[in-house]
Amino acid sequence: MSEKASGLWQILAAYVVCLVAAAATLWLWPLPAPWNAWTADLVATLVIFGFSRAYRNSSFYDAYWSVIPPLLAVYWFWADAAVEVNAWRATLVIVLVWAWAIRLTANWATYWGGLPHEDWRYPLVRDRAGPKAAVWVDLFGIHLFPTLQVFLGCLPIYAVMTRGIEPLGVLDLIAAIVTLGAITIETVADLQLHAFIAKRRGGGFIRSGLWAWSRHPNYFGELSFWWGLMLFGLAAAPESWWWVTPGALAMTGMFWFASIPLMDRRSVERRPAYASYMRNVSALVPLPPRRETESR
Repeated sequence: MSEKASGLWQILAAYVVCLVAAAATLWLWPLPAPWNAWTADLVATLVIFGFSRAYRNSSFYDAYWSVIPPLLAVYWFWADAAVEVNAWRATLVIVLVWAWAIRLTANWATYWGGLPHEDWRYPLVRDRAGPKAAVWVDLFGIHLFPTLQVFLGCLPIYAVMTRGIEPLGVLDLIAAIVTLGAITIETVADLQLHAFIAKRRGGGFIRSGLWAWSRHPNYFGELSFWWGLMLFGLAAAPESWWWVTPGALAMTGMFWFASIPLMDRRSVERRPAYASYMRNVSALVPLPPRRETESR
């Protein structure tokens, strides 16, 4: 068995343990929904955090982002089966969430570097915190905070599965187009990026395809997915807008104020020509690139 295959089996074992812990939490601590799911989510995150510390690799958490949402969708649909909802909307959301999750998880597993590999951002965050605070930054910043964000992003799914009595309408059509379009954009952007990396010689960076119109089309696709879910939530339960919308807004803030600046800063440090690319190409939303003369 290869080193990567062995690592994937160890990752799988960690996620089996975390899901068993989450199921036990739901059974032993029957809180009202959705607090029961949130508590189970926290317990599962703490289990993965334990594996991250044991293996000295916080990338154990990387797959969590795409593994939990489809399970939450099925759990909420099953747990509240007695509640009358629009079955067509619920089924459509489950199919789209599972399609997104399978694609994203498969992309991670295919290009994952194995247990010796850790996302470069994690050591950077821990180093900035210093040795005394590193473990707490690891727990709250790398594990618990993303779990909170993803859970907020999944609350529209909860609305669809528990309050979605509204008939299908125009907003559902828009939500489906946005969500399916998001999955497509992410897929194309990732395929273009990996094809470029496979052929790259030297220290160049991709600036063709979707990447000619956006510096981070994969982020745009990911963010659009959460906005699509938010639209489904609003279509299902418009009166619940106050807890359906924060997830997509939080995701937007994370990508715009944290992920994009961090990635751009690193790219400029490693490839000086990237600064010109930044001036001419949209950070997130795909737009026609500016001409070089317009950036001066």
